[in-house]
Amino acid sequence: MRPLLLLTGLTLLLAPPALADQVAPVTDPDTRARCGECHMAFQPAFLPARSWERIMDTLSDHYGDRVTLKPEQAAHIRAVLVAGAADRAGGKVARRVMARVDPAGTPLRLTENPDFLRRHDFPAREWARPEVKVKSNCPACHRRAEAGDYEED
Repeated sequence: MRPLLLLTGLTLLLAPPALADQVAPVTDPDTRARCGECHMAFQPAFLPARSWERIMDTLSDHYGDRVTLKPEQAAHIRAVLVAGAADRAGGKVARRVMARVDPAGTPLRLTENPDFLRRHDFPAREWARPEVKVKSNCPACHRRAEAGDYEED
């Protein structure tokens, strides 16, 4: 057996299995800083590129707040979000998200995404817990959410 083939085979055997609820974390410092000022910097794989484009186009009314970015900052963050979007980056979570998004739809909230709704069909009392407050507070239930790990805690 060739050494490279043997090494590749061993690597595959020793590599940890891909977890169903892991996504690439936001590693870009500017995106993490600017988006993370008010909420967790959500992983782009939870929405299609068209959603991120629309969100970035409407920063003057970003869910009731006005977000002000320098044009070059906005362009950079847009590029990061679009490049990692569910329909661009791939991965198990992204494929699952895209399988449930209406092909003509543009979800503007992760919490309105059909995959999120299906996986988070909880009674209202769960959402009303003081540590949760809002459905978009992923770290309240998924302690490693910012690292892209949504496995059950």
